Amino acid sequence: MPLTVHPVAIKTSLAAAALLALSACSGGGETQERVLTGAAVGAGVGAGGAVLSGGCIGCGAVVGGALGAGAGYLFDRAKREDD
Repeated sequence: MPLTVHPVAIKTSLAAAALLALSACSGGGETQERVLTGAAVGAGVGAGGAVLSGGCIGCGAVVGGALGAGAGYLFDRAKREDD
């Protein structure tokens, strides 16, 4: 069965990822920026993986965003321990 994804779903996912990435530049603290950047990257990767696998794009973006935010937080904690 061929993979069919509605173009609006792809554009919506990309726009959401872009908005999350831009919100990371809001001038917040380093922790906030790292968590939001992780969430944006995770949402993009999750949505892209869902597109490629034929899964739920929104679900992939949400799960990826949550995992990315967690990774961003852990990265921030590690950087703070190094300082």
